[in-house]
Formats: sequence, C-alpha cells, structure tokens
Amino acid sequence: MAFYRDHVLPQLIDLSMRQRRLVPYRSRVVSAAEGGVLEIGIGSGRNLPFYSKMAERVIGLDPSPKLISIARRSVPAGRAKVEFIEGSAETIPLEDGSVDTVLSTWTLCSIPDVLRSLHEMRRVLKPAGRLLFVEHGRSPDPRIRWWQDFLTPGWKRVGGGCHLNRAIATLIEEAGFRIERLETGYMRGPKPMTFMYEGSARS
Repeated sequence: MAFYRDHVLPQLIDLSMRQRRLVPYRSRVVSAAEGGVLEIGIGSGRNLPFYSKMAERVIGLDPSPKLISIARRSVPAGRAKVEFIEGSAETIPLEDGSVDTVLSTWTLCSIPDVLRSLHEMRRVLKPAGRLLFVEHGRSPDPRIRWWQDFLTPGWKRVGGGCHLNRAIATLIEEAGFRIERLETGYMRGPKPMTFMYEGSARS
C-alpha cells in the first residue's frame, strides 16, 4: 500500500488533473489570486500557468514529495517567488495572518480532517483575506447523493482519501468563512464525481 501511495497515486493524480475540461475552472479561479498566495494541495503544479501578475508570491503546500518534485519542474519561465512546502493543510506551517489569498482546487475532498484544515486556512489569512476554491462534492440530487455515499468508501481507498460526498459550501461556512460567490453545477462526466462548487469566501 505504501508503494501505491508514494509512487502510483501521485502519477494518477497528475494524470487526472491534466483533463482539459478543468481548464475553464482554473482560468477563472486561479487568475483571481492576489498578493501572497498559499495554494493548498498544489499537487503537480497544474495551476501554476494560470496565476496572473497580481499573485506576487506563491507558496505551494502538499503532503506528497513526489508531487512536489513534479511541480518544481512545472514552474513557468519568468514566474518569480514560487516556493514549495511539504506538509499538511491540517497544520499549516505559516504564521497567523501571513497570506492574502488561499487557493484550494480539488483538494478539500481528500484532506482527512477537512474542518481543521479550513480553520487553519482562516488562521493564516489576513483579516481581509480571501479563500478561492473549486471543488467537487455533494450533489443536491437525492439519487446522485445515494450513489456518492455508496461509492465513497471504496473510492477513498483508490483515490488517496477522496470523498465524493462532502458538502463543500457547508463545510466552508462551518469553519467561519462568509461565502461571497458560489456557483454550482455538473461538469461533463459521471454525475457522482462531477458536481462542482466554485467560488470565493472571506475570512
């Protein structure tokens, strides 16, 4: 299982994050990041080309050293001040109020203690800071929710802890954030895996 987690899973994650249908989400959400940015679960760095000049500094946090090594090779030419930290979103190794933006893309589904991680995101954000997110999660359709609940136990085992059934907006609000923009809907693909939450929230 350790071999799968450390060597196979990072490659599968990188492959799944290459999907072209994710590009419009990245373009909208990542480009809105400003100032000092903390990207939660930077993975293999697929968001890096989408940062605008408004992002003055990007800190990429990820628990996987393999994915971080891939991300280091993905930094676009001319993109300054990108650094990587191997670590967990449940204990972010940054000072209180130290970043302007926290970015999370398809990450909250797989963090074991997601509420703790969201509280940590609030802690490191400046008072006027903003959380930008795009995540898949719990559908409002009871039939789809049934399938999400049914599939999640097995899906977690092969997908690095990925939950199909987390109510993303509710979790963000429970952590004390105030959602200022939220768009939801299905992306093309199997509905249990493709109900999307896209938006922003203030700390």
